[in-house]
Amino acid sequence: MARKYSKTASAKVERAMKKRKAGTLKSGGSGKTVKSRKQAIAIGLSEARAEGNKAPRKTTAKKSAKPPAKKTAKKTTQKTAKKTTKKTTKKTAKKNAARKTTSRKTTLQKAASGRTTKRKAAKKT
Repeated sequence: MARKYSKTASAKVERAMKKRKAGTLKSGGSGKTVKSRKQAIAIGLSEARAEGNKAPRKTTAKKSAKPPAKKTAKKTTQKTAKKTTKKTTKKTAKKNAARKTTSRKTTLQKAASGRTTKRKAAKKT
């Protein structure tokens, strides 16, 4: 049977394991010290792949053949309830804003009309 990994790939993994044991192996993304055995192996294999050595491709999560589970009525009602509350809160906020602006206008108009009537009354007398 043929080797699954090349000898150089095995050497890379071995080197990564020794570095992990010594506490000097760093992860590529965050730069934190690697403590996991599996992560050290993954680092060694990815280095071997980058150099073009014989190493199998990364495994990806396989999708299951099961059909998706049916949604329960509870979840769907919660979602629709959230949507309706969002819509109603937006509508009420708009209404309140419109009321405030119209009430300000009316009070300003009343105040202005009151001033003019007082002035007219003062002029007449």
